[in-house]
Amino acid sequence: MSTANGASAMRDRRSKHRTTSDRMQALRFSKHSNSRHPMPVTPEEKMPSLRRREVVTAFLRARGKVLIVRRSRKVGTYQGRWSGISGYLEDPTPHAQVLREIREETGLGEDSVHLVAECETLEIPAPEHSTCWVVHPFLFDIDDPDAVRLDWENTELAWITPGELAGLTTVPALDAALARCLEQERRTRE
Repeated sequence: MSTANGASAMRDRRSKHRTTSDRMQALRFSKHSNSRHPMPVTPEEKMPSLRRREVVTAFLRARGKVLIVRRSRKVGTYQGRWSGISGYLEDPTPHAQVLREIREETGLGEDSVHLVAECETLEIPAPEHSTCWVVHPFLFDIDDPDAVRLDWENTELAWITPGELAGLTTVPALDAALARCLEQERRTRE
């Protein structure tokens, strides 16, 4: 066997054992690259097995402050963290679902909340739960903050300014969801 044929056979054997990820990484180091560093990996390449779970999150606002709630130990994820009013998307539309979550978790009826912003979704990878959360964020103004009554899903409530959110332990990307709602409201008013 000639040296050229031997090297070719060795490459063939090695290439059979490469994974798709290895081949994609090799493409990133192609001779056409101007850099010795790999190109960024897409979220799909990093976490191809995350299941997508759609959820709604409502921020309720009164007197310039936003309601956040501390999740109880009885909920499935993120126990003890602060969040907005939230739940899995089970109703036909995110809007119908968020109204149901508000009613269940705060006791406020549809006539007590006023939609300010319904925003584009955020995708939040959570590999620790093998999930990519697809969050539908909403902002509502409410008439009477003293009427809020928590159910079993949350143990505590607080009314905060948006700037105070950064100092709290929250569910992932809660600050991004609120910022998106406030930006949507600002654009709508212009």
